[in-house]
Amino acid sequence: MRRRAFTASALATALASPAIAQPQWPSKPLRLVIPYPPGGPSDVSSRIVMERAAHLLGQSVLFDNKAGASGMIGAEFVKNQPVDHHTFLTTTTAMVCITRHLQPIPFDPERDIVPVSRMATSWGAFAVHPSVPANTVAEFVAYAKANPGKLNYGSAGLATITHLFGEMLCLEAGIRMTHVPYRGSAPATNALLAGEIQAQFDQTTLPHIKAGRLRALAMLAEVRHPDFPDVPTLQETGYGKEGGDSWFGILAPAGTSPEAVTRLDQAIAEALRAPDIMAKVHNGGMRVTYLNPADFRKQIGAESDLFGAIIRKGGIKLP
Repeated sequence: MRRRAFTASALATALASPAIAQPQWPSKPLRLVIPYPPGGPSDVSSRIVMERAAHLLGQSVLFDNKAGASGMIGAEFVKNQPVDHHTFLTTTTAMVCITRHLQPIPFDPERDIVPVSRMATSWGAFAVHPSVPANTVAEFVAYAKANPGKLNYGSAGLATITHLFGEMLCLEAGIRMTHVPYRGSAPATNALLAGEIQAQFDQTTLPHIKAGRLRALAMLAEVRHPDFPDVPTLQETGYGKEGGDSWFGILAPAGTSPEAVTRLDQAIAEALRAPDIMAKVHNGGMRVTYLNPADFRKQIGAESDLFGAIIRKGGIKLP
């Protein structure tokens, strides 16, 4: 299910059309609506990449944070704006692949938006408290099967991607764990450090793994983390075969001209190729995983199917 990430061939395709500096578009500064609060991963990654992309296009960019309702306030705002071909929207896995399976949302992901580019993906880790008698995923699964319901795993909240990763492992491995939702990743990580829960599937565990306070059993990614080369990916351990990622990308409202979509995608691809941008993305806890509009659309559809199935099979509902 996984789509190719940032490769030379993908970039060559993206950059094969006419030069970015054509006069037709853009004719004014870009506007990027970020439907999350300032300082979070989606906000940081969007600003890093879009500032460079706008510069390559010969324009500036206005960043407009409209947070709330799991990204839906910003998404609805963009949907209801007159199409000006210069307004775009930051998106996440949750916004277009998860929330739609839990509650009505104010836009149709197939009709009201146009994928532009996937930019980056968060690193995640399957981490356990040192008291857990398991050094591998296989040992963890065996221990969980021998102790059904004894292990607790924390998440950033009900039906977040950090919850669904744990549910995915339970369904694939045939184990039973108790899910403990917290109000954000940081409180869940603090609970893991204190031994109040035994496992977590989250990016926020990485500094504590490096410090030796937590044990990593697998990386939630298609490649190994360069800082943890001895930690296998979840797929390498035989689980997580269907994929699933916490990524960030750019959408356009339906009706945006194909020229605007194509040329912004070109600029984003070129920005992501720059070593300093790649370094900033990595320092922000992410990796560059560029996808062009066609592949990004396929990724959205595939991961919506994946997470929708996990939600249905796990009987996950919002209160």
